[in-house]
Amino acid sequence: MKLTIHHLYADMMNLYGDRGNVISIRKRCEWRGIPVDVVDVGLGERVRPTGCDLFLFGGGQDREQALLADDLSGSKGADIRAFVEDGGTVLGVCGGYQLMGHFYETPEGERLPGVGIFDLHTEPRKPDEARLIGNVLVDVPAPEDDEERQVVGFENHGGRTYLDDCEPLGRVVAGFGNNGTDGTEGARRLNAYGTYLHGSLLPKNPWLTDQLILNVLRRRDASFELEPLDDAAEHHAFESMSGRLAGRR
Repeated sequence: MKLTIHHLYADMMNLYGDRGNVISIRKRCEWRGIPVDVVDVGLGERVRPTGCDLFLFGGGQDREQALLADDLSGSKGADIRAFVEDGGTVLGVCGGYQLMGHFYETPEGERLPGVGIFDLHTEPRKPDEARLIGNVLVDVPAPEDDEERQVVGFENHGGRTYLDDCEPLGRVVAGFGNNGTDGTEGARRLNAYGTYLHGSLLPKNPWLTDQLILNVLRRRDASFELEPLDDAAEHHAFESMSGRLAGRR
């Protein structure tokens, strides 16, 4: 059983080391004997959902987002939407997350259309507002066992994202989240995930990495179970960071 990742705009949307998410998925699969192929998909290149198990979409700057919005406005964006509706798994981080909504408005007032996977939009910060920067701790419902889990990460964004008819990925315990006011962080719909958390996100949160992998493999075999890994070092690092952040509340 092989897993194929399509890494969208890997050369342009890797501002905060989001390629680490690809590495995390690859390693946690390979440690279980599951081979992984990674296909970089750039500007002007078609996506082929039938040959893909997981789309990853990292963060970038406004200039890159303008180019990407145009590239996603045709069949590429429609194919990714259809992939999500069919149960496919997508992770968008920061700029990638913003472009998974309806639109991202730049500081100059230009509205860049998004793919429309999430019912949300992103507005620029006001002149008297600061960027939202720092470490973040978020309470996240875990779909596998319906218990609440936590994720940690680092955010650095000026845009304010507002959810319309859309569930958040989680609720902020420490940090700012989507907009610094309503306590939400990220978005979740079907097997599509959006978040502002860098770090990279997945190496810091192995349970979430495994959830993405499980989503992919259960699309083929609903009874599939992942072999447990020894995550003692990862859990120690997570507990150290989450404990410090929880103390900031």
